[in-house]
Amino acid sequence: MSQQAAEAFRASKRPETYVGECWQEFHVVVRTGAVAGFVHWRNDFVHALHVHSAYAGMGVGTQLMDLAEAEIARAGHPTARLETDTFNTRSQAFYLARGYLEKDRYPDLEWNSNLTTLLLEKGLEKQA
Repeated sequence: MSQQAAEAFRASKRPETYVGECWQEFHVVVRTGAVAGFVHWRNDFVHALHVHSAYAGMGVGTQLMDLAEAEIARAGHPTARLETDTFNTRSQAFYLARGYLEKDRYPDLEWNSNLTTLLLEKGLEKQA
């Protein structure tokens, strides 16, 4: 990411705005009294999955994605979709292991970051 793109991102206060607007929709996992991670989705799109580094590899991401996928399916959506960046190989491995497939890739034009975004999709089984 260019210095200019990083500065624009910081100046936008986008993370603070996102949390302020959507926090009530976050589904949180707490471990030993601390937030270990959260997931946020709307309709069939997972907008955020974050796991605190202290809880990486402990099943928090799996627990959160199991919930998101089950609720997305229960709402009648045949697929779950999300985006990640090509540099984020750890997230790609996690999602690919869960059955997500790459459906598209495109440049990050929103932030002019010279990064490439991947659109991933997974077919879901109908939930009762």
